[in-house]
Amino acid sequence: MPYPDKVLTDDEEVVLHLHPHWLTVFWPVVAFLVLVGVASFGAALAPAGPQQGLWRLVVVGVAVLLAGRLVAVPLLRWRTTHYVITTRRLLHRVGVLARSGRDIGLSRITDVSYRQSVWDRVINSGTITIETAGEGGPTVFSAIPDSDGVQQLLNQLVEEDAERRAREAGGHVPDAGRWSDTGEWSDTGEWSDPDHRHTRPQP
Repeated sequence: MPYPDKVLTDDEEVVLHLHPHWLTVFWPVVAFLVLVGVASFGAALAPAGPQQGLWRLVVVGVAVLLAGRLVAVPLLRWRTTHYVITTRRLLHRVGVLARSGRDIGLSRITDVSYRQSVWDRVINSGTITIETAGEGGPTVFSAIPDSDGVQQLLNQLVEEDAERRAREAGGHVPDAGRWSDTGEWSDTGEWSDPDHRHTRPQP
């Protein structure tokens, strides 16, 4: 079962699944292209002779190590960072080998806001700030694609979740029009007070 489906409850559905904005991996991609060019140029400059193969191998090895540090790690970090909005909560997961995460129930969210710089508006990205009940401070998520739309979606889901919980709570309220035979309305809808100890309420 793929993530995030494996962490969902039976009555929970994914509404939106995001990674950080794609421009967060722009510079790693640029670094990869530069490394390929530099490695090719360096291999071509290796002096002729019996050591030429060794020098080229060294150049390629250094380029691979740098690519792992400057390219592979940021790409994996981007790919393994998840922002998942469901009908019940907001999930945040991050990490390649060592992972960490946080779940924020929609019922705990008290306010959602977003902030965009001029550049953020150009690339349609931004920072989401979430205030929750009982927390010491806000939760901030940066580089969120379409942060304006995400903020509106979260506010809508919070309202819908509150309405759903109100309906569920209302469904468990006893029928106020029927009382027991200890001076209450019976299942037949008639007042029963055999000991005359209670004042008959108005239906």
